[in-house]
Amino acid sequence: MSSLESLRMRAQELRLHGLLAHWPEVAHEPWVAPLVQWEEDERARRSLERRIKDAHLGGFKALCDFDWSWPSRCDRGAIEDLMTLGFLKDAANVVLIGPNGVGKSTLAKNVAHQALVHGHTVLFTTAGNMLGELAALDSDSTLRRRLHRYAAPDVLVIDEVGYLSYSNRHADLLFELISRRYQNNSTIVTSNRPFAEWHEVFPNAACVVSLVDRLVHHAEVIPIEGESYRLKEARERADKRARQRSPGKSAKGGESS
Repeated sequence: MSSLESLRMRAQELRLHGLLAHWPEVAHEPWVAPLVQWEEDERARRSLERRIKDAHLGGFKALCDFDWSWPSRCDRGAIEDLMTLGFLKDAANVVLIGPNGVGKSTLAKNVAHQALVHGHTVLFTTAGNMLGELAALDSDSTLRRRLHRYAAPDVLVIDEVGYLSYSNRHADLLFELISRRYQNNSTIVTSNRPFAEWHEVFPNAACVVSLVDRLVHHAEVIPIEGESYRLKEARERADKRARQRSPGKSAKGGESS
């Protein structure tokens, strides 16, 4: 394929009908290729902005600023491999398991943002918000539409599974959603509970075993261990304030003596 033919096909994909109508006259003009490139770049920029807005990621610390030395256990290589997005090709899932404050949400958001940058659709939600919303719907048609909203994205991040306890209704809804996405789209889950304790998250729910089975089949399960990073930062801020107060107290004490 010639470079001109390739350029014309790019213009067709962009639906630049006015340009294409005069293609024989303008094809060799030096401004045509930059014009097509500018239009591609602008549409890509607007598409990314729209997908970021629709993803509801919120703020997060970039992976380059993540303190890898703080978790006592975290497979950095596995996280960096996730950032290549290879798991999306197989519609594989990702489960990050660890105590509060070790960076599970931050890591999940970084992977999700990487997917957005590479053109994928993403939706971020907490388990509490999503299951509460779904359980409150009393119309079957409305529920089906809302389930489709959560089933459709290339990447769905469900944060904080395990922080609350849920009813059988919630468990059934989560199982339905995971089943819809199973082997079709990738789901990233963060949880502070190991799978052996999920029966406490969904007490008396008959589908818990099947739910976990669907979730972890073709999944990368990454355990993270360590003390809460937020508690670490709080201690550091307290220590800093204490050091800042100490010189003032010493000076005041010197004046009194």
